[in-house]
Amino acid sequence: MWDKLESVTARIPELERQLSDPSVTGNPREMQRIGRELAELRPVAAAHVRYRQIEQELADNRALQDGETDPAMKAMVREEIDRLTSEMDRLMEEIRALLVPKDPNDEKNILIEIRAGAGGDEASAFAGELFRAYGMYAESKRWKVEILSRSETGLGGSKEVIAMIEGRGAYSRLKYESGVHRVQRVPATEAGGRIHTSTVTVAVMPEAEEVDVQIQPDDLRIDVFRSSGPGGQSVNTTDSAVRITHVPTGLVVQCQDEKSQLKNKSKALKILRSRLYDAEIAKRQSERADLRRSQVGTGDRSERIRTYNFPQNRVTDHRVGLTLHQLSAVLDGGFDPFIDALTSQAQVEALRKTG
Repeated sequence: MWDKLESVTARIPELERQLSDPSVTGNPREMQRIGRELAELRPVAAAHVRYRQIEQELADNRALQDGETDPAMKAMVREEIDRLTSEMDRLMEEIRALLVPKDPNDEKNILIEIRAGAGGDEASAFAGELFRAYGMYAESKRWKVEILSRSETGLGGSKEVIAMIEGRGAYSRLKYESGVHRVQRVPATEAGGRIHTSTVTVAVMPEAEEVDVQIQPDDLRIDVFRSSGPGGQSVNTTDSAVRITHVPTGLVVQCQDEKSQLKNKSKALKILRSRLYDAEIAKRQSERADLRRSQVGTGDRSERIRTYNFPQNRVTDHRVGLTLHQLSAVLDGGFDPFIDALTSQAQVEALRKTG
């Protein structure tokens, strides 16, 4: 660990030198990368410097204690040694946490896909409610939400919603939301008062930039057609809807929300790029079985991760065993207690692996 701390401390001056290099200052993307790396390393270096200072202060106080004969002064020195020891222990834990490898995608925007699963109209209704909840959560963080594609039902629900959420740290906060969300309640159309169980699947992917995924034009098949909507709404008289097929993988993306073919194509490419990037991430993780086993429910979209029980006003996250009897608050965007618990569990697991 100490070798790593020394290398971090030595790396900072080199990065600062690069920031004044003309070849870097003329490259905004490289400037941004170096800036992010410096922002990560400086807290580690500062904690390391403080740790060394405490070591010296402890050595000085212990020497003073050994040579002190006055009982009152000796007691004061002992108190200072206890305080410094406590600070050193806390700082050691902080350093260990700072040295845990960061997910390179944590600061990225996200693409979130919410789809109705089992349960028919009730699943579609909850998909719409869950999207609203994530929208309120994003609003509380001052993030921007842009709907890229939405397939609505005639009853106000959503068969599928795909949206971009833009904001610093969006992926770090929402990456654990991928999976199956189960809802238990009495549907409005249920005359007998029976509780129905429905499911909604959520997929959270980091936004992929062009540098992350290279798409060759020859790999794409692009079809255009007229858009359609429920009840004949939003039907255009021009071929503005776009369907893009990525031939090498067979991935298909379709967008028809915009009246402009160009805008629909741009949105479809955003979705396709992020799906390809997400598939590459999943492939890398599957090649590292130890990482896959240690993950806190990320990536496996067949995993039931959370239950929303309306009769009992209860929301339970099955990965961390956390239950809150505050269902309305959660559906108003109150996901932080679950996200905090999942993040803490992931950090504990990462610390255990790094020793």
